[in-house]
Amino acid sequence: MASTTPTDTPPAPPLSPRSGTSTGRAGDKIFSGLSKGSGILLLVIMASIAGFLTYRAAIAISKDEGNFLTTFDWNASADPPVFGIAVLLVGTVISSIVAMVIAVPIAVGIALFISHYAPRRLAAPIAYIVDLLAAVPSIIYGIWGAIVLVPYLAGLNLWLDQYFAWTYIFDQTQPGVARNMLTVGILLAIMILPIVTSVSREVFLQVPRMNEEAALALGATRWEVIRLSVLPFGRSGVISASMLGLGRALGETMAVATVLSPSYLMSLHLLDPGGGTFAQNIAAKFGEANGVGRDALIASGLVLFVLTLLVNGAARLIIARRKEYSGANA
Repeated sequence: MASTTPTDTPPAPPLSPRSGTSTGRAGDKIFSGLSKGSGILLLVIMASIAGFLTYRAAIAISKDEGNFLTTFDWNASADPPVFGIAVLLVGTVISSIVAMVIAVPIAVGIALFISHYAPRRLAAPIAYIVDLLAAVPSIIYGIWGAIVLVPYLAGLNLWLDQYFAWTYIFDQTQPGVARNMLTVGILLAIMILPIVTSVSREVFLQVPRMNEEAALALGATRWEVIRLSVLPFGRSGVISASMLGLGRALGETMAVATVLSPSYLMSLHLLDPGGGTFAQNIAAKFGEANGVGRDALIASGLVLFVLTLLVNGAARLIIARRKEYSGANA
């Protein structure tokens, strides 16, 4: 009995993702070109801003008789003019650190409560209120801080000075109204709290459900599920949320200018009145500054620009190092 060999039918070639009608190919090319153009345009804008700031800053530094980095004064009307950014740099960094120390743990706790603890009927209104707080203008926070926060923090300042003066940072050497860096830090913490909370909440909601169910099946408590599954998965997202909040804290202007009594005395005592930040100083001095004074303000803006880039770059490095671990692939 003769056997017949079936004819081998060659498999159909796989469809190329780019195959299709000419309209589809044209759309892909247009979208790719627009994407690349947008990226290049962004780089050009950033380079233009950096070039403008550097050019104007060089003019101010060339006319400054003092040391731009160590002078503790800002006098555009003097002959020769004197400009110093050391106090502004220290004030900006200190106020932002205080804000981050206060806001980030509270924001992460609120985000976890909304995403994993609160009933759905309660979680939705709380999330809506948090998102609404992120849209409140900064001047509203500033007015509230000047009218409500500053008077009520006077007692807190006395209590901290009485019991924690040994820490140096809470040693109040110049008693006065609570218009100091601690007040600014608390106000900035309140302002960045909704941003960090909203982004962290969305990150925690993206945790794969299988990871949490597997941990619960193995007998883990709810806190152990959060500690072993949710927080490792959302670590990079929390870092990104914190950097968004830090960016707002570094550049906040009107709220800081409303509650702070600016001075050019560098001090690490958080309870002493005075201090200053880059954004607050630019807003306060720009109207009265002459040509050289405006160049000096632009120079301080350049320092803030570089500081922000360094902070964002450091955050990207941290996220890149953490990216090798993913809760979804573990």
